[in-house]
Amino acid sequence: METVGLKNKRIRSGCILGGLLLFFLGMLAAYGVGVYNDSEQYITMHIHREPLYPLFLAFFRVILGEGYLTVTAVAQNLLTAAGIWVLTEYIAAHFKLRLWEELIVVFLQVVPHLMTRYVSALHIFLENSVMSEALCIPLFQFFLYFMLRVLFENRKRDRAWSLVFAFLLSMTRGQMMTTILIWLAVQLLQGTLQIIRQGRTAADDTGNRESKHGLFVPVILVIFVFGLRSLTVHVYNYAVTGYFMGNTYGQVNTLTNVIYACDREDGEVFEEDSLERAFFDRFYDEADVLEANHKYGGETFTQRAAHLESYHDVLKFQVLEADLSAYYFGLGKIDYYQQSSMSDEMAGRMIRKLLPACFGQWLYDYVLLCTYGFIRSIAVVHPLINWFALLCYGAALILSIWQVRRLKRSDAAWVMGLALLFIAANVCATSMTIMCLSRYMIYGFSLFYIAGFLLLREWMQKAAMERRENGISRY
Repeated sequence: METVGLKNKRIRSGCILGGLLLFFLGMLAAYGVGVYNDSEQYITMHIHREPLYPLFLAFFRVILGEGYLTVTAVAQNLLTAAGIWVLTEYIAAHFKLRLWEELIVVFLQVVPHLMTRYVSALHIFLENSVMSEALCIPLFQFFLYFMLRVLFENRKRDRAWSLVFAFLLSMTRGQMMTTILIWLAVQLLQGTLQIIRQGRTAADDTGNRESKHGLFVPVILVIFVFGLRSLTVHVYNYAVTGYFMGNTYGQVNTLTNVIYACDREDGEVFEEDSLERAFFDRFYDEADVLEANHKYGGETFTQRAAHLESYHDVLKFQVLEADLSAYYFGLGKIDYYQQSSMSDEMAGRMIRKLLPACFGQWLYDYVLLCTYGFIRSIAVVHPLINWFALLCYGAALILSIWQVRRLKRSDAAWVMGLALLFIAANVCATSMTIMCLSRYMIYGFSLFYIAGFLLLREWMQKAAMERRENGISRY
Protein backbone atom coordinates (compact mmCIF):
# COMPACT_ATOMS: atom_id res chain seq x y z
CA MET A 1 0.00 0.00 0.00
CA GLU A 2 2.86 2.38 0.78
CA THR A 3 4.35 1.75 -2.67
CA VAL A 4 1.01 2.48 -4.33
CA GLY A 5 0.56 5.65 -2.26
CA LEU A 6 4.06 6.85 -3.11
CA LYS A 7 3.45 6.14 -6.80
CA ASN A 8 0.18 8.10 -6.70
CA LYS A 9 1.95 11.06 -5.05
CA ARG A 10 4.60 11.04 -7.74
CA ILE A 11 1.97 10.93 -10.48
CA ARG A 12 0.08 13.78 -8.83
CA SER A 13 3.26 15.80 -8.44
CA GLY A 14 4.23 15.17 -12.07
CA CYS A 15 0.79 16.19 -13.30
CA ILE A 16 0.96 19.46 -11.35
CA LEU A 17 4.41 20.25 -12.76
CA GLY A 18 3.21 19.36 -16.26
CA GLY A 19 0.16 21.61 -15.87
CA LEU A 20 2.31 24.52 -14.74
CA LEU A 21 4.72 24.07 -17.65
CA LEU A 22 1.81 23.88 -20.07
CA PHE A 23 0.29 27.08 -18.65
CA PHE A 24 3.45 29.21 -18.63
CA LEU A 25 4.80 28.03 -21.98
CA GLY A 26 1.30 28.38 -23.41
CA MET A 27 1.18 32.02 -22.29
CA LEU A 28 4.53 32.58 -24.00
CA ALA A 29 3.25 30.98 -27.20
CA ALA A 30 0.07 33.06 -27.05
CA TYR A 31 1.57 36.48 -26.29
CA GLY A 32 5.26 36.28 -27.20
CA VAL A 33 8.17 38.12 -25.66
CA GLY A 34 7.37 41.54 -24.15
CA VAL A 35 9.92 44.32 -24.61
CA TYR A 36 9.09 47.51 -22.68
CA ASN A 37 10.59 50.90 -21.84
CA ASP A 38 12.87 49.51 -19.12
CA SER A 39 13.99 46.50 -21.18
CA GLU A 40 16.74 48.34 -23.04
CA GLN A 41 18.43 49.28 -19.76
CA TYR A 42 18.73 45.61 -18.78
CA ILE A 43 19.99 44.62 -22.23
CA THR A 44 22.64 47.37 -22.29
CA MET A 45 23.66 46.74 -18.65
CA HIS A 46 22.69 50.25 -17.61
CA ILE A 47 24.30 51.77 -14.51
CA HIS A 48 20.86 52.18 -12.90
CA ARG A 49 20.14 48.46 -12.92
CA GLU A 50 21.26 45.71 -10.54
CA PRO A 51 23.66 43.17 -12.09
CA LEU A 52 22.00 39.75 -12.00
CA TYR A 53 19.26 40.16 -14.60
CA PRO A 54 21.52 41.93 -17.16
CA LEU A 55 24.03 39.08 -16.68
CA PHE A 56 21.21 36.56 -17.08
CA LEU A 57 20.32 38.16 -20.42
CA ALA A 58 23.99 38.40 -21.44
CA PHE A 59 24.46 34.67 -20.83
CA PHE A 60 21.80 33.77 -23.38
CA ARG A 61 22.95 36.51 -25.76
CA VAL A 62 26.53 35.20 -25.81
CA ILE A 63 25.41 31.58 -26.26
CA LEU A 64 22.66 32.12 -28.84
CA GLY A 65 23.16 35.49 -30.50
CA GLU A 66 20.09 36.68 -32.43
CA GLY A 67 16.80 35.37 -31.09
CA TYR A 68 18.13 34.93 -27.56
CA LEU A 69 15.20 36.84 -26.01
CA THR A 70 12.76 34.06 -26.90
CA VAL A 71 14.96 31.42 -25.27
CA THR A 72 15.42 33.71 -22.26
CA ALA A 73 11.64 33.98 -21.92
CA VAL A 74 11.37 30.18 -22.11
CA ALA A 75 13.94 29.89 -19.31
CA GLN A 76 12.06 32.46 -17.21
CA ASN A 77 8.79 30.57 -17.59
CA LEU A 78 10.45 27.23 -16.81
CA LEU A 79 12.06 28.66 -13.67
CA THR A 80 8.75 30.12 -12.50
CA ALA A 81 6.89 26.86 -13.07
CA ALA A 82 9.62 25.01 -11.16
CA GLY A 83 9.52 27.54 -8.30
CA ILE A 84 5.76 27.23 -7.88
CA TRP A 85 5.96 23.45 -8.06
CA VAL A 86 8.76 23.14 -5.46
CA LEU A 87 7.04 25.49 -3.01
CA THR A 88 3.67 23.77 -3.49
CA GLU A 89 5.09 20.29 -2.97
CA TYR A 90 6.74 21.33 0.28
CA ILE A 91 3.61 23.01 1.63
CA ALA A 92 1.48 20.04 0.59
CA ALA A 93 3.84 17.58 2.30
CA HIS A 94 4.24 19.60 5.49
CA PHE A 95 0.53 20.35 5.97
CA LYS A 96 -0.63 17.00 4.52
CA LEU A 97 -2.86 18.63 1.93
CA ARG A 98 -5.32 16.68 -0.17
CA LEU A 99 -5.26 17.03 -3.96
CA TRP A 100 -7.90 19.75 -4.17
CA GLU A 101 -6.16 21.69 -1.41
CA GLU A 102 -2.84 21.40 -3.20
CA LEU A 103 -4.47 22.71 -6.38
CA ILE A 104 -5.70 25.75 -4.44
CA VAL A 105 -2.11 26.48 -3.40
CA VAL A 106 -1.04 26.20 -7.06
CA PHE A 107 -3.87 28.44 -8.22
CA LEU A 108 -3.04 31.12 -5.63
CA GLN A 109 0.49 31.29 -7.03
CA VAL A 110 -0.75 31.63 -10.60
CA VAL A 111 -3.26 34.40 -9.82
CA PRO A 112 -0.69 37.27 -9.60
CA HIS A 113 0.53 36.45 -13.10
CA LEU A 114 -3.01 36.66 -14.39
CA MET A 115 -3.62 39.91 -12.51
CA THR A 116 -0.61 41.68 -14.00
CA ARG A 117 -1.67 40.49 -17.45
CA TYR A 118 -5.40 41.23 -17.32
CA VAL A 119 -6.00 43.68 -14.44
CA SER A 120 -2.98 45.98 -14.08
CA ALA A 121 -2.56 49.09 -16.20
CA LEU A 122 0.40 47.78 -18.24
CA HIS A 123 -1.17 44.36 -18.99
CA ILE A 124 2.18 42.59 -18.73
CA PHE A 125 2.64 38.84 -18.39
CA LEU A 126 5.81 39.22 -16.40
CA GLU A 127 7.49 35.92 -17.25
CA ASN A 128 7.34 36.79 -20.96
CA SER A 129 8.88 40.22 -20.41
CA VAL A 130 12.44 41.51 -20.56
CA MET A 131 12.20 42.89 -17.03
CA SER A 132 13.96 41.92 -13.83
CA GLU A 133 10.69 40.80 -12.23
CA ALA A 134 10.72 37.83 -14.62
CA LEU A 135 13.77 36.45 -12.82
CA CYS A 136 12.97 37.89 -9.41
CA ILE A 137 9.66 36.01 -9.09
CA PRO A 138 11.07 32.45 -9.37
CA LEU A 139 14.03 33.39 -7.16
CA PHE A 140 11.52 34.58 -4.57
CA GLN A 141 9.62 31.28 -4.77
CA PHE A 142 12.82 29.38 -3.97
CA PHE A 143 13.62 31.85 -1.18
CA LEU A 144 10.20 31.17 0.36
CA TYR A 145 10.72 27.43 0.03
CA PHE A 146 13.95 27.54 2.03
CA MET A 147 12.54 30.07 4.53
CA LEU A 148 9.61 27.76 5.29
CA ARG A 149 12.07 24.93 5.82
CA VAL A 150 13.96 27.22 8.21
CA LEU A 151 10.73 27.97 10.11
CA PHE A 152 9.67 24.33 10.43
CA GLU A 153 12.97 22.41 10.45
CA ASN A 154 15.64 25.05 11.21
CA ARG A 155 18.55 23.19 9.63
CA LYS A 156 21.84 24.92 8.86
CA ARG A 157 21.68 23.91 5.20
CA ASP A 158 18.29 25.59 4.75
CA ARG A 159 19.44 28.71 6.58
CA ALA A 160 22.42 28.94 4.24
CA TRP A 161 20.39 28.43 1.07
CA SER A 162 17.72 30.92 2.10
CA LEU A 163 20.44 33.56 2.65
CA VAL A 164 21.98 32.73 -0.74
CA PHE A 165 18.63 33.31 -2.45
CA ALA A 166 18.11 36.52 -0.48
CA PHE A 167 21.48 37.70 -1.80
CA LEU A 168 20.53 36.76 -5.38
CA LEU A 169 17.23 38.60 -5.01
CA SER A 170 19.03 41.72 -3.80
CA MET A 171 21.27 41.51 -6.87
CA THR A 172 18.19 41.36 -9.10
CA ARG A 173 16.10 44.16 -7.61
CA GLY A 174 17.26 46.66 -5.01
CA GLN A 175 13.95 46.53 -3.13
CA MET A 176 14.60 42.85 -2.44
CA MET A 177 17.42 43.69 -0.06
CA THR A 178 14.54 43.45 2.43
CA THR A 179 14.71 39.64 2.11
CA ILE A 180 18.16 39.73 3.73
CA LEU A 181 16.72 41.66 6.66
CA ILE A 182 13.75 39.28 6.85
CA TRP A 183 16.18 36.36 7.00
CA LEU A 184 17.94 38.12 9.89
CA ALA A 185 14.65 38.82 11.69
CA VAL A 186 13.64 35.15 11.50
CA GLN A 187 17.04 33.98 12.77
CA LEU A 188 16.94 36.41 15.69
CA LEU A 189 13.35 35.46 16.54
CA GLN A 190 14.11 31.75 16.50
CA GLY A 191 17.26 32.30 18.55
CA THR A 192 15.38 34.40 21.11
CA LEU A 193 12.63 31.77 21.44
CA GLN A 194 15.28 29.11 21.96
CA ILE A 195 16.89 31.19 24.73
CA ILE A 196 13.48 31.59 26.41
CA ARG A 197 12.81 27.83 26.23
CA GLN A 198 16.26 26.99 27.56
CA GLY A 199 15.85 29.52 30.35
CA ARG A 200 12.73 27.71 31.50
CA THR A 201 14.20 24.21 31.43
CA ALA A 202 18.01 24.36 31.82
CA ALA A 203 19.59 23.60 35.20
CA ASP A 204 22.50 25.95 34.42
CA ASP A 205 22.91 28.81 32.05
CA THR A 206 25.71 27.33 29.89
CA GLY A 207 23.39 26.56 26.97
CA ASN A 208 21.72 29.91 27.47
CA ARG A 209 25.02 31.76 27.09
CA GLU A 210 25.86 29.76 23.94
CA SER A 211 22.47 30.64 22.45
CA LYS A 212 22.95 34.33 23.22
CA HIS A 213 26.35 34.27 21.56
CA GLY A 214 24.72 32.52 18.60
CA LEU A 215 22.53 35.59 18.02
CA PHE A 216 25.60 37.50 16.88
CA VAL A 217 26.34 35.05 14.05
CA PRO A 218 23.32 36.01 11.88
CA VAL A 219 24.09 39.71 12.39
CA ILE A 220 27.70 39.22 11.28
CA LEU A 221 26.56 37.17 8.28
CA VAL A 222 24.11 39.86 7.19
CA ILE A 223 26.77 42.57 7.49
CA PHE A 224 29.04 40.38 5.36
CA VAL A 225 26.31 39.78 2.75
CA PHE A 226 25.54 43.50 2.44
CA GLY A 227 29.26 44.18 2.07
CA LEU A 228 29.56 41.42 -0.53
CA ARG A 229 26.61 42.85 -2.43
CA SER A 230 28.13 46.32 -2.51
CA LEU A 231 31.51 44.96 -3.65
CA THR A 232 29.90 42.79 -6.35
CA VAL A 233 27.90 45.71 -7.74
CA HIS A 234 31.02 47.90 -7.81
CA VAL A 235 33.10 45.22 -9.55
CA TYR A 236 30.31 44.57 -12.07
CA ASN A 237 29.97 48.25 -12.89
CA TYR A 238 33.74 48.56 -13.23
CA ALA A 239 33.78 45.66 -15.69
CA VAL A 240 30.93 47.18 -17.72
CA THR A 241 31.59 50.93 -17.49
CA GLY A 242 35.18 51.32 -16.31
CA TYR A 243 33.97 53.06 -13.13
CA PHE A 244 34.24 51.38 -9.72
CA MET A 245 30.88 52.62 -8.41
CA GLY A 246 27.50 51.47 -7.17
CA ASN A 247 24.19 51.75 -8.99
CA THR A 248 23.10 55.35 -9.44
CA TYR A 249 19.72 57.11 -9.49
CA GLY A 250 18.47 55.88 -6.12
CA GLN A 251 19.02 59.29 -4.52
CA VAL A 252 17.28 61.07 -7.41
CA ASN A 253 14.31 58.73 -6.95
CA THR A 254 14.13 59.62 -3.27
CA LEU A 255 14.56 63.35 -3.90
CA THR A 256 11.54 63.26 -6.23
CA ASN A 257 9.13 62.56 -3.39
CA VAL A 258 10.92 65.08 -1.17
CA ILE A 259 10.56 67.86 -3.77
CA TYR A 260 6.89 66.88 -4.20
CA ALA A 261 6.37 67.48 -0.46
CA CYS A 262 8.14 70.86 -0.37
CA ASP A 263 6.73 74.38 -0.10
CA ARG A 264 8.69 77.28 -1.56
CA GLU A 265 9.94 78.49 1.82
CA ASP A 266 11.59 75.11 2.43
CA GLY A 267 14.30 76.18 0.00
CA GLU A 268 15.55 78.61 2.64
CA VAL A 269 17.52 75.75 4.20
CA PHE A 270 20.09 76.32 1.43
CA GLU A 271 22.40 79.29 1.22
CA GLU A 272 21.10 82.01 -1.11
CA ASP A 273 23.71 81.68 -3.84
CA SER A 274 24.44 77.97 -3.50
CA LEU A 275 24.05 75.46 -6.32
CA GLU A 276 21.59 73.49 -4.19
CA ARG A 277 19.37 76.57 -3.85
CA ALA A 278 19.51 77.17 -7.60
CA PHE A 279 18.46 73.57 -8.26
CA PHE A 280 15.67 73.76 -5.67
CA ASP A 281 14.20 76.97 -7.08
CA ARG A 282 14.27 75.52 -10.59
CA PHE A 283 12.75 72.21 -9.48
CA TYR A 284 10.02 73.94 -7.52
CA ASP A 285 9.08 76.39 -10.30
CA GLU A 286 8.87 73.67 -12.94
CA ALA A 287 6.93 71.36 -10.63
CA ASP A 288 4.53 74.21 -9.93
CA VAL A 289 3.89 74.72 -13.65
CA LEU A 290 3.26 70.98 -14.10
CA GLU A 291 1.12 70.88 -10.91
CA ALA A 292 3.46 68.15 -9.67
CA ASN A 293 3.32 69.34 -6.07
CA HIS A 294 1.41 68.24 -2.99
CA LYS A 295 -0.72 71.41 -2.98
CA TYR A 296 -2.44 70.21 -6.17
CA GLY A 297 -3.18 66.77 -4.74
CA GLY A 298 -6.84 67.32 -3.89
CA GLU A 299 -8.85 67.08 -0.70
CA THR A 300 -9.44 63.39 -0.06
CA PHE A 301 -6.98 60.66 0.84
CA THR A 302 -7.74 58.84 -2.42
CA GLN A 303 -7.27 61.94 -4.56
CA ARG A 304 -3.95 62.79 -2.96
CA ALA A 305 -2.59 59.25 -3.30
CA ALA A 306 -3.64 59.07 -6.96
CA HIS A 307 -2.10 62.49 -7.68
CA LEU A 308 1.22 61.60 -6.08
CA GLU A 309 1.46 58.35 -8.03
CA SER A 310 0.47 60.06 -11.29
CA TYR A 311 3.08 62.80 -10.99
CA HIS A 312 6.05 60.92 -9.56
CA ASP A 313 7.51 59.99 -12.94
CA VAL A 314 6.60 63.36 -14.44
CA LEU A 315 8.51 65.16 -11.69
CA LYS A 316 11.42 62.74 -11.80
CA PHE A 317 12.02 62.59 -15.55
CA GLN A 318 10.81 65.95 -16.85
CA VAL A 319 12.18 68.05 -14.01
CA LEU A 320 14.86 66.50 -11.79
CA GLU A 321 16.63 64.25 -14.26
CA ALA A 322 16.36 66.75 -17.12
CA ASP A 323 17.73 69.67 -15.10
CA LEU A 324 20.51 67.74 -13.39
CA SER A 325 21.63 66.17 -16.67
CA ALA A 326 21.57 69.50 -18.51
CA TYR A 327 23.67 71.20 -15.85
CA TYR A 328 26.36 68.55 -15.48
CA PHE A 329 26.67 67.82 -19.19
CA GLY A 330 26.94 71.58 -19.69
CA LEU A 331 30.17 71.58 -17.70
CA GLY A 332 31.87 69.80 -20.58
CA LYS A 333 34.16 66.73 -20.72
CA ILE A 334 31.76 64.74 -18.57
CA ASP A 335 30.42 61.37 -19.70
CA TYR A 336 27.13 59.79 -18.73
CA TYR A 337 28.52 57.82 -15.79
CA GLN A 338 30.16 60.85 -14.24
CA GLN A 339 26.98 62.88 -14.75
CA SER A 340 24.86 60.16 -13.20
CA SER A 341 27.15 59.88 -10.18
CA MET A 342 27.29 63.66 -9.71
CA SER A 343 23.50 63.94 -9.98
CA ASP A 344 23.05 61.27 -7.33
CA GLU A 345 25.56 63.02 -5.06
CA MET A 346 23.75 66.34 -5.45
CA ALA A 347 20.39 64.65 -4.76
CA GLY A 348 21.80 63.16 -1.57
CA ARG A 349 23.04 66.54 -0.33
CA MET A 350 19.66 68.14 -1.05
CA ILE A 351 17.74 65.36 0.71
CA ARG A 352 19.78 65.74 3.91
CA LYS A 353 18.85 69.42 4.19
CA LEU A 354 15.35 69.42 2.71
CA LEU A 355 13.82 66.39 4.40
CA PRO A 356 13.83 67.86 7.94
CA ALA A 357 12.19 71.01 6.57
CA CYS A 358 9.29 69.21 4.84
CA PHE A 359 9.20 66.09 7.00
CA GLY A 360 5.55 66.43 8.07
CA GLN A 361 4.22 66.60 4.51
CA TRP A 362 6.70 63.98 3.30
CA LEU A 363 5.60 61.61 6.06
CA TYR A 364 1.94 62.12 5.13
CA ASP A 365 2.75 61.35 1.49
CA TYR A 366 4.78 58.33 2.59
CA VAL A 367 1.77 56.97 4.49
CA LEU A 368 -0.34 57.46 1.34
CA LEU A 369 2.11 55.44 -0.72
CA CYS A 370 2.37 52.73 1.95
CA THR A 371 -1.41 52.44 2.19
CA TYR A 372 -1.73 51.84 -1.53
CA GLY A 373 1.23 49.48 -1.33
CA PHE A 374 -0.46 47.35 1.33
CA ILE A 375 -3.63 47.23 -0.76
CA ARG A 376 -1.81 46.27 -3.96
CA SER A 377 0.09 43.55 -2.12
CA ILE A 378 -3.12 41.53 -1.77
CA ALA A 379 -5.69 43.22 -4.05
CA VAL A 380 -6.19 46.05 -6.54
CA VAL A 381 -6.91 49.66 -5.65
CA HIS A 382 -10.66 50.37 -5.79
CA PRO A 383 -12.93 52.21 -3.32
CA LEU A 384 -14.78 49.00 -2.41
CA ILE A 385 -11.86 46.57 -2.63
CA ASN A 386 -9.73 48.81 -0.40
CA TRP A 387 -11.97 47.99 2.55
CA PHE A 388 -11.86 44.30 1.65
CA ALA A 389 -8.04 44.41 1.82
CA LEU A 390 -8.17 46.10 5.22
CA LEU A 391 -10.57 43.44 6.51
CA CYS A 392 -8.30 40.69 5.16
CA TYR A 393 -5.32 42.05 7.08
CA GLY A 394 -7.40 42.37 10.25
CA ALA A 395 -8.79 38.85 9.88
CA ALA A 396 -5.31 37.45 9.24
CA LEU A 397 -3.91 39.01 12.40
CA ILE A 398 -6.84 38.00 14.59
CA LEU A 399 -6.96 34.42 13.30
CA SER A 400 -3.19 34.01 13.65
CA ILE A 401 -3.25 35.17 17.27
CA TRP A 402 -6.30 33.02 17.98
CA GLN A 403 -4.65 29.90 16.57
CA VAL A 404 -1.44 30.46 18.50
CA ARG A 405 -3.46 30.79 21.72
CA ARG A 406 -5.44 27.62 20.96
CA LEU A 407 -2.63 25.40 19.66
CA LYS A 408 0.45 26.94 21.34
CA ARG A 409 2.25 26.26 18.04
CA SER A 410 0.48 27.04 14.79
CA ASP A 411 2.49 26.34 11.64
CA ALA A 412 -0.07 28.22 9.56
CA ALA A 413 0.38 31.27 11.80
CA TRP A 414 4.14 31.10 11.16
CA VAL A 415 3.47 31.20 7.42
CA MET A 416 1.16 34.19 7.88
CA GLY A 417 3.76 35.92 10.03
CA LEU A 418 6.33 35.49 7.27
CA ALA A 419 3.84 36.84 4.70
CA LEU A 420 2.97 39.92 6.77
CA LEU A 421 6.63 40.58 7.60
CA PHE A 422 7.61 40.49 3.95
CA ILE A 423 4.67 42.63 2.79
CA ALA A 424 5.41 45.27 5.43
CA ALA A 425 9.12 45.34 4.60
CA ASN A 426 8.51 45.46 0.85
CA VAL A 427 5.89 48.21 1.05
CA CYS A 428 7.84 50.41 3.46
CA ALA A 429 11.11 50.05 1.53
CA THR A 430 9.55 50.69 -1.89
CA SER A 431 7.59 53.71 -0.68
CA MET A 432 10.84 55.38 0.39
CA THR A 433 11.89 55.90 -3.22
CA ILE A 434 8.98 55.35 -5.60
CA MET A 435 5.27 54.51 -5.75
CA CYS A 436 4.04 50.97 -5.06
CA LEU A 437 3.05 49.72 -8.51
CA SER A 438 1.44 46.28 -8.75
CA ARG A 439 4.52 44.69 -10.30
CA TYR A 440 6.59 45.84 -7.30
CA MET A 441 4.05 44.47 -4.83
CA ILE A 442 3.24 41.16 -6.52
CA TYR A 443 5.59 39.07 -4.40
CA GLY A 444 3.55 38.92 -1.19
CA PHE A 445 0.16 38.20 -2.80
CA SER A 446 0.33 34.42 -3.08
CA LEU A 447 2.02 33.83 0.27
CA PHE A 448 -0.60 35.91 2.07
CA TYR A 449 -3.56 34.01 0.63
CA ILE A 450 -1.86 30.64 0.98
CA ALA A 451 -1.25 31.44 4.64
CA GLY A 452 -4.88 32.55 5.00
CA PHE A 453 -6.08 29.30 3.46
CA LEU A 454 -3.83 27.26 5.75
CA LEU A 455 -5.07 29.20 8.80
CA LEU A 456 -8.72 28.57 7.93
CA ARG A 457 -7.97 24.92 7.28
CA GLU A 458 -6.11 24.58 10.59
CA TRP A 459 -8.92 26.34 12.46
CA MET A 460 -11.58 24.07 10.90
CA GLN A 461 -9.56 20.94 11.67
CA LYS A 462 -9.19 21.97 15.31
CA ALA A 463 -12.89 22.80 15.57
CA ALA A 464 -13.82 19.41 14.07
CA MET A 465 -11.50 17.63 16.51
CA GLU A 466 -13.05 19.46 19.46
CA ARG A 467 -16.55 18.50 18.28
CA ARG A 468 -15.53 14.85 18.06
CA GLU A 469 -13.96 14.95 21.51
CA ASN A 470 -17.04 16.60 22.98
CA GLY A 471 -19.24 13.98 21.29
CA ILE A 472 -17.17 11.13 22.73
CA SER A 473 -17.15 12.68 26.22
CA ARG A 474 -20.95 12.65 26.33
CA TYR A 475 -20.92 8.87 26.07
